[in-house]
Amino acid sequence: MATFSDVFPNTKAVIAMAHLPPLPGTPLYDHERGIDGAVESVLRDVEALQAGGVDAIMFGNEGDRPYTTKATPETLAAMAVIVSRLQPVLSVPFGVNYLWDPVASVGLAHAVGARFVREIFTGVYESDMGLWVPEGGYAVRLRAQLRSDALLFFNINAEFASSTGNRTVASRAQSAVFAGLADGVCVSGPMTGQAVLVSDLADVKEVLPDTPVIANTGVRLENVLEVLQVADAAIVGTSLKRDGNTWNPVDPDRVARFMERVRSVR
Repeated sequence: MATFSDVFPNTKAVIAMAHLPPLPGTPLYDHERGIDGAVESVLRDVEALQAGGVDAIMFGNEGDRPYTTKATPETLAAMAVIVSRLQPVLSVPFGVNYLWDPVASVGLAHAVGARFVREIFTGVYESDMGLWVPEGGYAVRLRAQLRSDALLFFNINAEFASSTGNRTVASRAQSAVFAGLADGVCVSGPMTGQAVLVSDLADVKEVLPDTPVIANTGVRLENVLEVLQVADAAIVGTSLKRDGNTWNPVDPDRVARFMERVRSVR
């Protein structure tokens, strides 16, 4: 099994999001552009991110609003096709995240050769998608059955949702690592693009000094220095887009300036 440092040899790694447009079967899917159009738009983003010097890329189906907690055959198949078609241009490690299905994400990672998976694996949440029970134990078992070496990043405070229990973020993170075989812990803000609390990152890092702790949302040029004083890595999406809008294309200038600041931390 690969380790975090095997996949991310640079300290304070930046994992950049390649947001897929809406996939077949979802309300906003563009039937005119089809799969070819989706590949074209994601390719532009991937090229801009790699040229700017990010450490890794994660493909996520952010465009599939409104989200569900179980993958559908047509969206999962489409995502596998798109990621596979983009692999020849990838020069950095890549991961996947199918929102919000941990078992589908692990299966997808194995099929396309992804090095890591981010998902909600543990807990129970009230959410915009209804009652959310990830049942991540099945995902971890699937990884073992497939003999996959994809790292599993456990997002322990879900976006668009709140935990039904009263445990702290730190205690949920500690429990996830103890019971769930997490290779890293992601700490999030309330939704995509909204900043994680540095205090939450610090609390998690205090109880998990030997586990990679990843800032999962809302990392921007203005706060990246503060965030990376605590976090071991950051997942960045919205702030690298034109005008800082999640649904816009990646802005090469934003990527260059962001990575320049990250290098000053290293």
